[in-house]
Amino acid sequence: MGDHGRDDDYWRSKLTDEQYRVTRQKGTEPPFSGAYNELKDDGVFRCVCCGETLFDSGQKYDSGSGWPSFWAPVREGAVATEDDRSHGMVRTEVHCPRCDAHLGHVFPDGPRPTGLRYCINSVALEFEPREQ
Repeated sequence: MGDHGRDDDYWRSKLTDEQYRVTRQKGTEPPFSGAYNELKDDGVFRCVCCGETLFDSGQKYDSGSGWPSFWAPVREGAVATEDDRSHGMVRTEVHCPRCDAHLGHVFPDGPRPTGLRYCINSVALEFEPREQ
């Protein structure tokens, strides 16, 4: 069984209230509040819910948006996307393909080479420094 089948009680017991609100209820942390917004360390960012590797620090950049931003996921298929029509906007939601955790949104205003900005909530991520 994959992590898709986990029930609400499981996620409530595993996550902090803020992690639960963002990842399981599609919430958003306040801008400039997240632990990883200004992090410049070398390593990988994993899903806080299931540990799946999602982003690499080599793809992180300072977008000025107030959330950790990446121009690409760690590899093709590392994140999944779907249309989000909530709050009177049309956006593209980014979620974990393994456990369906809401991570943030992707926008078409990022840097080269992709032109994309994966705008991700810090509380949805867990940073793992690269072994030196």
